[in-house]
Amino acid sequence: MHLRSALYSLGLLASAAFVNAAPLKTPRQSSGVPKVVVAHHIVGLTAAFTVDDWTSDIQLAQANGIDGFALNVGNDPFTNQQAQNAYQAAEQLNSNFKLFFSLDMSSFPCTTPDDATTLRNLVTQFASRPAQLQVDGKAFVSTFAGESCTFGSGDVPSGWRSQFTQHPDTSGKIHFVPSFFVDPATFNTFTGVMDGDFNFNSGWPLTLSAAQAPQLLPGVDLNNINAAGEAALQKFIGSFDTDNQHITQLATVQGSAQTYMAAVAPWFFTHFGADTFNKNFVFDGDEHLWVARWENLIANRDKVSLVEIVTWNDFGESHYIGPNNHGQLPPGSEAWVNGFDHQGFLDLTNYFATQFKTGQAPAITKDQLVMWARPHPKNATPNDPVGAPKDFQLFQDKLWAVVLAMADGSLTLATSDTTSQTFDIKQGVNKLSLDLTPGGFMHGTLTRNNQTVIDLKPDGYTFDPNPPAFNYNAFVASASSQ
Repeated sequence: MHLRSALYSLGLLASAAFVNAAPLKTPRQSSGVPKVVVAHHIVGLTAAFTVDDWTSDIQLAQANGIDGFALNVGNDPFTNQQAQNAYQAAEQLNSNFKLFFSLDMSSFPCTTPDDATTLRNLVTQFASRPAQLQVDGKAFVSTFAGESCTFGSGDVPSGWRSQFTQHPDTSGKIHFVPSFFVDPATFNTFTGVMDGDFNFNSGWPLTLSAAQAPQLLPGVDLNNINAAGEAALQKFIGSFDTDNQHITQLATVQGSAQTYMAAVAPWFFTHFGADTFNKNFVFDGDEHLWVARWENLIANRDKVSLVEIVTWNDFGESHYIGPNNHGQLPPGSEAWVNGFDHQGFLDLTNYFATQFKTGQAPAITKDQLVMWARPHPKNATPNDPVGAPKDFQLFQDKLWAVVLAMADGSLTLATSDTTSQTFDIKQGVNKLSLDLTPGGFMHGTLTRNNQTVIDLKPDGYTFDPNPPAFNYNAFVASASSQ
């Protein structure tokens, strides 16, 4: 996890990840060209990783439709060694899994030419490795932030241009797709810098806040959202609006390859007090954000070159889809990460990633049920010194469920012995929800032809009306028919 600073757009950001192998060419925004899906992997949480640890993560990611990792690297003493371990693991597997650097400029210093030398040395050291993601014969490189870096030059674009993209060490050798947190209308000042753009924040509906809700959602009661309110919310959840803004402005960068990388994220909650990272807020992840965002990316796939999953392992911000017991937890985050596995989100990834890359929905060869919910009512009042996170009011007290169905059937959701509902299930993707019950549970039963196909009632989950502390992380459960 990286300390986020108050950057452009509502202020709080996360890091990036991406990967690709051998000469897999990254497309521009045109139809019929192979697409790439990568996951943001924070190297800063892997200090103790071995090559075997990287191998495990790579195999798990690739088995779920992910083509590579964006290695988010910062100014840590173990950065080089862990990069070596990651590349070695990918190359030993020889499975065409690709890696690239996402330079975390909230960590690296960037005020002098020497600071740029550090970045160039890191990038060029790995640029020709077999596992490096290449675009048009150049090493793909991204960033998290960097919009205030001058490297000793008079302005930011000149700094990146003279000390990085057009420097003799790297000129013609890298394909640079940064995530600069700036007004997209200023992209045209980055001629000679931006081969493309990574819209890191596009995975969340950042325009939605509790303060803006009355204007954005007129007439919607956030404590009693009806069908009309849900329809209003769904216009924001997973929206492609900011992507269109970035794509339009990227076209104004002279000479740019216009490689656009969009983000997809499952959740967001962080709860650090002023004595640590001083981050305590949420982004709205309801209304099946993970699936809704994928569906919008698929619908607009001709405009998107790459998709970066945010993230594989940012435990402190609760948007991880990888194992929550593999890697270092930021101190304090164990309170909301331990016991909250998110691999159900990962279980859905292969279906949507494949559809994004091919343009065709893959055949569903087994039924899958994924359910998730928060562990306590949104209006709970625990004795928590950190206080309630900003914008918690946006959340709904609901159990969310997704079924990938081989054929038609029925799903019964229950949140107590007296609260249940049965839904018709159609072949394909089904998104459903049910009100949670204080003191209750989550239970889903998929049936077909009077036979039970999946019966999922996870241990360890109770919707606790009196929690000891605020926890707006998602408890995710998953099961399949095989």
